[in-house]
Amino acid sequence: MKKTMLMFMLSVITSFSFIFSQALPGTLNWYNGEGNGMFTEVAYKKILSKKKSTTVVVAVIDSGVDVEHEDLNGHIWVNAKEIPGNNKDDDGNGYVDDINGWNFLGNKKGENVDKARLEKARIVSKYQSTYENGDAAKFANDPMFKLYQEAKASVEADKEQFAPYMEMIGKGMFDKETEEYLKDQMEFNLNPAFDDRSLIGDNPDDFNDKFYGNGNAEGPDALHGTHVAGIIAAVRGNNKGGDGVADDVKIMSIRAVPNGDEHDKDVALAIRYAVDNGAKVINMSFGKGFSPNSEKVQDAIAYAASKDVLMIHAAGNDAANVDEVPNFPHKPYVDQPSNLSRLMFLNIGANTKEKGKKMVADFSNFGAIEVDVFAPGNEIYNSVPQSEYKNLQGTSMAAPMVAGVAALLKSRFPAATMMDICNAITSTVKKYPELEGLCNTGGVVNVYNAAMALEKKFK
Repeated sequence: MKKTMLMFMLSVITSFSFIFSQALPGTLNWYNGEGNGMFTEVAYKKILSKKKSTTVVVAVIDSGVDVEHEDLNGHIWVNAKEIPGNNKDDDGNGYVDDINGWNFLGNKKGENVDKARLEKARIVSKYQSTYENGDAAKFANDPMFKLYQEAKASVEADKEQFAPYMEMIGKGMFDKETEEYLKDQMEFNLNPAFDDRSLIGDNPDDFNDKFYGNGNAEGPDALHGTHVAGIIAAVRGNNKGGDGVADDVKIMSIRAVPNGDEHDKDVALAIRYAVDNGAKVINMSFGKGFSPNSEKVQDAIAYAASKDVLMIHAAGNDAANVDEVPNFPHKPYVDQPSNLSRLMFLNIGANTKEKGKKMVADFSNFGAIEVDVFAPGNEIYNSVPQSEYKNLQGTSMAAPMVAGVAALLKSRFPAATMMDICNAITSTVKKYPELEGLCNTGGVVNVYNAAMALEKKFK
């Protein structure tokens, strides 16, 4: 059954999968409070404020971060081994002038990618000449042929749904944001002919070619990444916007997510960059339905887990069961030689501040196996570029809640491994009957409970 226009727009099939809301704050900081919040303030008051803290680095793999935002002042990671603006790789990590992170969506001239295709449109473009006019029976056992067929069918289905609304553009039927979204889908996201990689100049299938991009950690559209960073690290108690979850944290901005789908190569290299440059938590508020090089991303996830780095991923906003519907990057498979990487990768669903059945955000993906916990993700007021603030909602907002919790706990319990932190988060959730069967813990992250568990273990 086709979705209504309202539900179709709410699904937001861009890679970011977040939804605009009103600009006013609504219930400010509800996510750090009690009720359906994370009991963050109670944890600070009764446990965490009494303990000495150690700074924790959180990598935000996203669209970029406004590193000069007033509410992120003092909470941006700085590569102390790199000299700004000298066009040299001072620290020898292969990335020139990576002062606040790295931009895998740019080139050495300083140009940056903004719009991009969805992965399924890239697959159609890549294999169309091979399969379009050939004998289908000849390719019956070719796995790439099956992938091509699935991608093509999905692209065509999306175009069919968008087509009627394209005729309404400019006639006062939609607001500006909706019109821009519709045009972007047809002109860029679902257009196989649109080349979103030529500006960068690399081969997106060559994972050995690592040192492309530039040091612009903000990029041309940092709204999404700045909001995510603010949820984790916005200055607490300054009355300039929503408070961050963690108070002693540095945000490393790694730009790998355009206005479209992220490339597997950029994601894999972004994870490795984060690990190699000191991040202990990686936030990934993005996802897509097709991932032709998913094994490379899985390798990077396993690498991060082996270095005791916790990865937090947004479950997605299609109101779908991700136990059944693909959503990449996904949790590593259980039958791998070691399930360490699976345990160190948390998928996060989104809850609201409402009671009863309405506490589950109507857009949030779910899954009794693949989704681990829920966290606040509706009407979240926090930072956006140019030192402004806005309400956004989505599992993109729920994921950094958990990333912030992980960083906060690590800062107060430095002797704990990230596996210890992960276990504390998942084993102490506040359970709700409404979440039973929607995630494997059946609850919302609870900072107070997690801090209590760690306090007992690390006296």
